[in-house]
Amino acid sequence: MRTLVLNAGYEPLAVVSFKRALILVLNQKATVLAGSDEIKVHSANGEYQLPSVILLSRYVRIPGSRVIPVSRRGILRRDGHRCAYCNRAANTIDHVQPKSRGGQDTWENLVACCLKCNNKKGDKTLSEIGWTLNFSPRMPAGTIWMVRGAERFEPEWDPYLGLARAA
Repeated sequence: MRTLVLNAGYEPLAVVSFKRALILVLNQKATVLAGSDEIKVHSANGEYQLPSVILLSRYVRIPGSRVIPVSRRGILRRDGHRCAYCNRAANTIDHVQPKSRGGQDTWENLVACCLKCNNKKGDKTLSEIGWTLNFSPRMPAGTIWMVRGAERFEPEWDPYLGLARAA
């Protein structure tokens, strides 16, 4: 089970294992906001609610949290797992400006791509083969993109991520 961690301002920070969440709660560094009433964790000294959402006691700033690191998973998630060229299901990523021609590994130069289009494009530029993009690739924005490990959401997190999803 995974646990959503909120800072003192109720902003989502990270997703951690329930073990890490319990350690934070037991060390009085966090309080449980939501958890499972049915599932309990037993120890030699007691019984604890399995936390689903915890709130840190004091504000924690994650250095560099404004910049979202580029990753294959992030590119596919940003583009909705759809090919930027033909809109079919995508399972690879492609450099719009090929690396062999000076293209960088940036949010602005990487797009989700299906295997067929990726092979067809090769190391050519879009103008060389007459293709266009339907959107301008860019770094995603919003609080939810800064939550580390939040590719999948648990239903119990909805009240706490509602504002973050709208941003």
